[in-house]
Amino acid sequence: MLEPFEREHFVELTPLAHTLVIIPTFNEAENIGRLLGELSGRYSSLIDILVIDDNSPDGTADIVRSIQRTTSALHLMRRDRKLGLGTAYITGFKYALRKGYHYIVEMDADYSHDPAEVQRFLDGMMSGADLLIGSRYMNNTVNVVNWPLGRLILSKMASIYTRIITRMPVDDPTSGFKCFRAEVLRAIDLDRINSQGYSFQIEMNFRVWKKGFTIKEIPIVFVDRSVGKSKMTKKNVREAMWIVWWLTIKSFFGFL
Repeated sequence: MLEPFEREHFVELTPLAHTLVIIPTFNEAENIGRLLGELSGRYSSLIDILVIDDNSPDGTADIVRSIQRTTSALHLMRRDRKLGLGTAYITGFKYALRKGYHYIVEMDADYSHDPAEVQRFLDGMMSGADLLIGSRYMNNTVNVVNWPLGRLILSKMASIYTRIITRMPVDDPTSGFKCFRAEVLRAIDLDRINSQGYSFQIEMNFRVWKKGFTIKEIPIVFVDRSVGKSKMTKKNVREAMWIVWWLTIKSFFGFL
């Protein structure tokens, strides 16, 4: 059941669609139209798209509504206030499970994730992965374009830090481009996840790993946004620093 502050705007599932792409948005009017156009053009009836908008004042939701008139595969859920990335994905996951989707893709709205790569995720799920992560740092490489050096170092060090503390075998634990099998999300108590930003990605990966599911990674190229503002804050960084210890300690004592 949706929380009181959430409103769904959708039609029934596209008949052939077993995959839902979830795109959280806040002030992405400059990006969302082009992204949705390319996703719809490339995949037509093969995927459905759910945009979860946190009451963007720049008219993001209005753009999505206008595109909805041209396709039955696009759904919009608009929330009454800014509630953050983690809660947006949790809301989207619950929606996907209610509607019976088989695969659930996380994707950024700012075009840093290439829509053409979605097909590789769907193909990759056929290889036996339960969670497939698009990795910027596989095999000691760095596939990031247009990031300032400071942010690149911070991201890479966060990945190393997370792997050392948690022992989780994931090269890019903070990546936000990934695909889950529905069975994985059903096995996790989504109501117990409260982290946001980088921390949300780390926590989801950790819980999937601890449940014994198969995690695989595929290389992607991450291109920093060309328009709009990054949503990353110092609070996100601080939360990511302590969440790895919190998860590790909780897991050690069997309280995860």
